[in-house]
Order: sequence, then structure tokens, then C-alpha cells
Amino acid sequence: MKKIIAIEEMAMFILAIFAFSKLSFHWWVFAVLLLVPDLSMLAYLAGPKVGAWFYNIVHHKSIAILIFLIGFYQQLPLLQLSGIILFAHSCMDRALGYGLKYGDAFNHTHLGLIGKNK
Repeated sequence: MKKIIAIEEMAMFILAIFAFSKLSFHWWVFAVLLLVPDLSMLAYLAGPKVGAWFYNIVHHKSIAILIFLIGFYQQLPLLQLSGIILFAHSCMDRALGYGLKYGDAFNHTHLGLIGKNK
């Protein structure tokens, strides 16, 4: 099942790359911004519940799609870019086995435990 999920997530990542190709930004922008959503892990400094909540908001694909659609309908390329980056990053994470977080510990995700303490 994990392999099927990873394949599906990679297909969505490719969709994000295609969507990015329709914007007028240079390709290096995609590469530089792709890992920026992981800065949301800094919220774990406030504790696991706050960290999980903030991390999950930033990594929620529906929010990424909403941001993109607002940018699309308002003709705001930076919002479109933000939505695509958030979506691509979330797809990449899920393809690698990193899921949305539970509030008890960083390594407890909806896809199972991650890290050394599996």
C-alpha cells in the first residue's frame, strides 16, 4: 500500500511541476522554494501540539489548492506560486513517507511512525 501511495504522490508532484511550468518564474525558484514549507517545523519549539497543528496547516494539500485557486482567480502569480510550492512539497513529503503529524510526537504521522524510533 505504501508503494501505491508513493506512486500516486509522485504523479501529483509531476502535476505540480507542470503547473509551475505555466507560470513565468525561473526554474531555480521552484528548486529554492521547495523545502521552505519545512520551516513550519520550527513551531515544534512551542510544543508538540502547536507544532503539529502549524505543520499540518502548512502541509495540507487542500490549503495549497485553495491558495493556488485564489491566486489564479485574482491573477496573482505569487499566490499561484505559493500554492504550487506547498502542494509540490506536500506531495514530495508523502511520497517519501512523511505524513501529517499527530499532536503527541513529531515522528507520529498519519502514514505511520518515522525516524529511528519506529
